[in-house]
Amino acid sequence: MKRAQRLNREPFPVHRLKRVDRPTTIIHDEEVKPVSEMDAGFMKARRGIYGPGLKREVARFVGKHPLSGAERWMMNRMREFVDGMVAGQKAPIPDDPAILSRHIKNAAYFLRADLVGICALPRYAVYSESFDWTGKIEEGIPVNLTHKNAIAILIDQDGPTSEAFTGNDWISNSMSMLAYSTSGFVAMTLAEYIRRLGYPARAHFAVNYQVVLPPILLWAGLGEMSRIGDCVVNPFLGPRFKAAIVTTDLPLLPDKPIDFGLQDFCSKCKKCARECPSGALPHGGKVMYNGYEKWPVNVEACTKMRVGNPRGSGCGTCFKVCPWNKPYTPFHRAVGWAMRKSAFARTLAIMGDDLFGYGRPDYSKKWWFDLEDVHGDGVLTVPPEPDGK
Repeated sequence: MKRAQRLNREPFPVHRLKRVDRPTTIIHDEEVKPVSEMDAGFMKARRGIYGPGLKREVARFVGKHPLSGAERWMMNRMREFVDGMVAGQKAPIPDDPAILSRHIKNAAYFLRADLVGICALPRYAVYSESFDWTGKIEEGIPVNLTHKNAIAILIDQDGPTSEAFTGNDWISNSMSMLAYSTSGFVAMTLAEYIRRLGYPARAHFAVNYQVVLPPILLWAGLGEMSRIGDCVVNPFLGPRFKAAIVTTDLPLLPDKPIDFGLQDFCSKCKKCARECPSGALPHGGKVMYNGYEKWPVNVEACTKMRVGNPRGSGCGTCFKVCPWNKPYTPFHRAVGWAMRKSAFARTLAIMGDDLFGYGRPDYSKKWWFDLEDVHGDGVLTVPPEPDGK
């Protein structure tokens, strides 16, 4: 079989990954029912289902640190640009899906995407109803999305900062908001570009999703399902990313799913479950849920930690300690290559990760200020240091 060629602007050798016909996670397509965004953990917290304390905290858990608050402020102002008018006629460009896919990927990399993948949009990846982030409507908003294809965009949450933070300190939400807002900018610009070419397109990013991300990322060849709840892990970024999606009717050639041995790895590793401060991640095996094979997660416990964290803003401990979260150095590239190829190498890597002390914070690389807006009035204070530091 002819090996795929590397794109001009592609930062990682995705063309060398093992491609398969279906995701490594079992999905019984005919059994998967569309889900409502109203049932996600953050939305349940906002609706008061997890109690009045968490409903109060969810309104401030991003803004209580000034940097993540500033990022969210900017992100909220981009909401109105997710969709728009389509040009009156199609641009004089090729209609070959392979040519257009290559062009769109290069355009996304030009806009500073870190990884890009394409798939046909699964119908079960479309929310049945979305959450009204403006707070004006308490019920779910029915989603009517009929686009044929999905372009998935990944943005790194910043490797150097990941090395410095504990996993659940004051910079945690800022890393998330950085990737959410940046992926949103790339997705909105790309969607507007496609509309100017004469094809409908909509951007989906944090506070604007009409689609469920994991199945799209799986089918677009950007990762495999992991033990970290419903999170997809990428072979180059690990779980250290956030994603945005562009749905469109532009004719595109879909990528194939990938297999880099993650199901075997996650069945052995369990480091995320061991280190999770909320105990939300499982030590046991997979279950079938809504037509998917997955490791179960205690969504309520995870949400309570991320939203109600009294010693930081949010939580990313699982991605902090994941052995796939490594800098893209020659050494780690070699280890990653071996892990993708060999079950024995994966076993050695799991043992070596603890042996070499990976997953611990390197405070010499810390650059941010620990600050908290306690009452939401803009008055910043220095929070107490976490126990044991």
